Amino acid sequence: MNALFFARSMFYSIYRRLRAFKECYMAQSFTLPAVIVGVGLFAGFFSLGSSMTSAVNEYKQYDRTVTVKGLAEREEMADIVIWPIQFIETANDLTALYTTIEKKNEQIKAFLINAGFKGDEITIAAPNIIDKKAQQYGGTDDIEYRYYATQTITLYSEQVALARKAMNAISKLGKDGIVFNPNQYDVPVEYIYNGLNAIKPAMIEDATKKAREVADKFASDSNSALGKIKTASQGQFSIRERDKNNPHIKVIRVVSTVQYYLTD
Repeated sequence: MNALFFARSMFYSIYRRLRAFKECYMAQSFTLPAVIVGVGLFAGFFSLGSSMTSAVNEYKQYDRTVTVKGLAEREEMADIVIWPIQFIETANDLTALYTTIEKKNEQIKAFLINAGFKGDEITIAAPNIIDKKAQQYGGTDDIEYRYYATQTITLYSEQVALARKAMNAISKLGKDGIVFNPNQYDVPVEYIYNGLNAIKPAMIEDATKKAREVADKFASDSNSALGKIKTASQGQFSIRERDKNNPHIKVIRVVSTVQYYLTD
């Protein structure tokens, strides 16, 4: 922008000199002032040519840029686990069904507390009970159990490692007659990572550093020198599971985009 402003100023200066020379010429006044104006005019042309060349070179110099990206990535353990535990119970007597569900709720709660969790980390929802006779169209003679119940107990805890250990041990409750739901697709175990704000500054610094390394290599290969930053932008942080077998391990990524000036 400075170069263009300078060139525009030079044009205005030459324009004024041309007008002055024209007025002198039209008046046929080839006096000393007119000669001086003429000499100044030609000198101005030479000066303008030199200045324009310098301005164009300066403009091109600032126009040369390189845009690079830097990726920062790290693995972190989830710091919250949400574990829904579902079991199934059937009966023909509704009152007996509720009694059995309450008993098994207490068994599962006792298991979790013995595993090291607190009572306020455990939530017991109301059971979902289906009356098959009420939904059955046609005969009901082939129905063995009228009532079918699904019960969910949810553990919400920051003790992720302890929860994973308990998941491997809970199957032993099957010996006590608890039938866990094998098709628990609608309520999967969730692992959450809440420590993003603590690692953001370091990851952004790492991404910017890697972008600089790429830019330095580009400048070196093109026989140029890396100048100042023209623009910089930060992408969105993403958090995903490392793989389906280790959903508690999270991969955090961020990409920074930086545009640098190049100089000779």
